[in-house]
Amino acid sequence: MNFDFVINPANLANLKSKPQLGEYRLLINRKMIKNLFNYFAIPLGITAFIFIALSTNQKVVLEADPADYSTEGLDLHFTVSEDMALADFDAMEEAFDFHETSYSPYLGKSYLGFKEAIGFKESRGNYFTVNTLGYLGKYQFGAETLKLIGIHNPEYFLYNPKLQEKAFEANASRNKWILRKDILKYVGKTVGNIMVTESGILAAAHLAGPGSVMKFLRSAGGNDVADAYGTTITSYMKKFSGYDTTSIIPDKQAKAVL
Repeated sequence: MNFDFVINPANLANLKSKPQLGEYRLLINRKMIKNLFNYFAIPLGITAFIFIALSTNQKVVLEADPADYSTEGLDLHFTVSEDMALADFDAMEEAFDFHETSYSPYLGKSYLGFKEAIGFKESRGNYFTVNTLGYLGKYQFGAETLKLIGIHNPEYFLYNPKLQEKAFEANASRNKWILRKDILKYVGKTVGNIMVTESGILAAAHLAGPGSVMKFLRSAGGNDVADAYGTTITSYMKKFSGYDTTSIIPDKQAKAVL
């Protein structure tokens, strides 16, 4: 404790009378009281302030009723039949009409969404895959089709994703030129119980070639060919319908150029 006033015997000796001594003592008492107040009152005030602040901000703890979270009466057993678990994915698509939601939620029905949807269907988007029949890359091109768009080195093509994207664009442009009259004639009409769209035609041409798509349309859907894995023109026209492919320019001489 640090008092400003210290009792000094020399000071007491200099006092001439009892009144002076009384005043001196009174002054000392006032100083002591002031110092005691500063020493105790201020810390007590701070402590009281903190206590009040904490007590007003206390969180209210609510007691939860376990009955509100009971699972009694709910069906929590989800099972899949063995037939469904072992079903072929393409067969499931036909059975449940998955084509309605075949587009990316981010790319929608844009041209980029069209490309990515076909790439996913063909190879799950894998640029470096080769299937059992020798078809290559993300979009599963055959060597003969690659030659038509100016690519003569399949190995270089397989390990070049940018070239694969260019190949898709060039092939789509070439197919659109070949099928330009059929697009004008059949888009918006129903063929083989399918509403024909430009994107559906181009997707089917990617699958089976433009000549096969012509035969399908001109036979009113009667000539529905399938690839080696059983995927039909009908399934592709349905699955990839309604995409925006207006940015694809018809070009008879389209080539894949980096």
